[in-house]
Amino acid sequence: MDNVVVLIVGAGPAGLATAACLSQFSIPYVIVERESCSASLWRNRAYDRLKLHLAKEFCELPHMSYPVDAPTYIPKTMFVKYLDDYVEHFNIQPKYLTSVESSTYDNDEKCWSIVIHDMAKSTIVKFTAKFLVVASGENSAENIPMIPGLQSFPGDVMHSSSYKSGKSYSGMNVLVVGSGNSGMEIAYDLATHGCNASIVIRSPIHVMTKELIRLGMTLVHRLPLNLVDNLLLMAVKLIFGDLSRHGITTPKMGPMILKSKTGRSAIIDVGTVGLIKKGIIKVHGSISKIMGDMVEFQCRKKISFDVIVLATGYKSTANIWLKNGESMLNGNGLPIKEYPNHWKGENGLYCAGLARRGLAGIAADAKNIANDIKSVIGAMSC
Repeated sequence: MDNVVVLIVGAGPAGLATAACLSQFSIPYVIVERESCSASLWRNRAYDRLKLHLAKEFCELPHMSYPVDAPTYIPKTMFVKYLDDYVEHFNIQPKYLTSVESSTYDNDEKCWSIVIHDMAKSTIVKFTAKFLVVASGENSAENIPMIPGLQSFPGDVMHSSSYKSGKSYSGMNVLVVGSGNSGMEIAYDLATHGCNASIVIRSPIHVMTKELIRLGMTLVHRLPLNLVDNLLLMAVKLIFGDLSRHGITTPKMGPMILKSKTGRSAIIDVGTVGLIKKGIIKVHGSISKIMGDMVEFQCRKKISFDVIVLATGYKSTANIWLKNGESMLNGNGLPIKEYPNHWKGENGLYCAGLARRGLAGIAADAKNIANDIKSVIGAMSC
């Protein structure tokens, strides 16, 4: 039985940021990670052309800035290098290939009892921890939708986490299911590699430029959200025109209010909208069913495809291993309380990076958690 003060589950950006903040107060911790490396989502499951969607000033982890000469929008490889430098700078030593099997709160001992599978040694290890930080991420498992007939599709079907580049699909008919930032950028990447790209857009979305998002995130510190939204929407209309005739409708809430209330981000256009307007990327509504290589849409249209890319997002897996977490997480493994009060549960339970607030949200969570643990430890020693 290993006794630790703080156990952090997950060595993605949220876990690393929490570890760094704890180290500033000399609070001992152990960080465990089920994969063989830190930040595996960024390292192994992100497409080649990915850059951070927000400007670098909104994407720093606590206590360490990007190099002075870093570009405004950080490419994937540079972000991974930043995380590696972060690990080295704060001497963070995750226990890799270490998976949490279960975690329960012991009311008698007033601590968390955690069962861990050391995959490298094929052994089970038990920990007790005064504080438990869930930093396993809102993106810890692929979200695969239930589409009638999907299993009958004879071509390649992949989640966006397996997609790297459209190079090998040139000349093929490829359907991207999902119109978040990943789906829109993958559709663009496919089209620029000579694929016949189509995308399913089921719900209303805000489409912005990266410059508008940067402006909006700067203005929210000085102006009311609804005023910022009005300014952004006027600019969007000037830049993109009326997109409804191209199959893209706008939500009733403005982009900043929508983000603040639901965590849903605006789409940052990388050139996809221009290709949609030119008819190079085709837009379709919801899928009704799949029959072999034929996809039938709810408008009754049937089209044959060679490849389907599911850009349908991810989900949290925290509820699989975390018991007694009802004070903090709902049935989907996401926080019950609204931002910014989502990060703290009962009995020394915390979460970092589960509020859909990106890297800025992760940085805030990590600081809040470390400060709170410091104050609890300080009160205990009085």
